[in-house]
Amino acid sequence: MQKLKIAVVGVQGAVEEHIECLNACNADALWARRVSDLEGVSGAVIPGGESTTINKLMLSGGMHARIRELALAGMPVLGTCAGAILLAKEGDVQTEKTGQTLLGLMDFKVNRNAFGRQSDSFEAHVEVPEIGKPDFPGIFIRAPSIEKVFGGANVFATLGGTPVGVRQGNLIALAFHPELSGDLRVHDFFAGLCARQ
Repeated sequence: MQKLKIAVVGVQGAVEEHIECLNACNADALWARRVSDLEGVSGAVIPGGESTTINKLMLSGGMHARIRELALAGMPVLGTCAGAILLAKEGDVQTEKTGQTLLGLMDFKVNRNAFGRQSDSFEAHVEVPEIGKPDFPGIFIRAPSIEKVFGGANVFATLGGTPVGVRQGNLIALAFHPELSGDLRVHDFFAGLCARQ
């Protein structure tokens, strides 16, 4: 049986860790550096990193438009931290100031770096009902906050009752870094979504 082919957008950010997690979930994860690397994939991950840089590189290489097109056609996409920012339909003042072109695929508003600087990074128990108990070890590094969830989006993960993850059909946006947790349940759940497409 052929393994699922899942692309991890590798223009900047935490790419290798996502690849390792997906491979451990019996997927065939590949480092996608150009738009041609997205052909024939069952899903894509947009990792954490610097969202302005990731955005610019995705736009200049054509990956931005292609991921949007594939996602609208039903391909699952997981965005973590910076990736979650890019999936949002609404940004904040910083997003406008830096001229980011969000993918605008998910019905939520994001606030960049709401959890503070690198030195304010922390780990906390996150409730993710769709993957079950125990709580997920959420690692937050210069994390965005989810300010508002509307339309077709639903809260996927919470920290003390505050949304830190959103799901909208085939799309998942997380403010935290599941690839750094040592817990494969989020990647396994995402691989399951990819397998059903």
